[in-house]
Amino acid sequence: MSNLTAASCESQKESPEAQEKKPLKPCCACPETKKARDTCIIEKGEEHCQALIEAHKECMRSLGFKV
Repeated sequence: MSNLTAASCESQKESPEAQEKKPLKPCCACPETKKARDTCIIEKGEEHCQALIEAHKECMRSLGFKV
């Protein structure tokens, strides 16, 4: 993850009012499942991480993203 992406996620956490007005960006959604998925893919390869990939997709869908 680049610093630019991290910075854009950080700036979204400024205040509760600001967060309610701005839509959630895909890069900032589901950080727990995203981190687990990315770590697994890096360490084991995509073919061994299908459960984590699907868990992240399901989390994204639950927040209204179309994946």
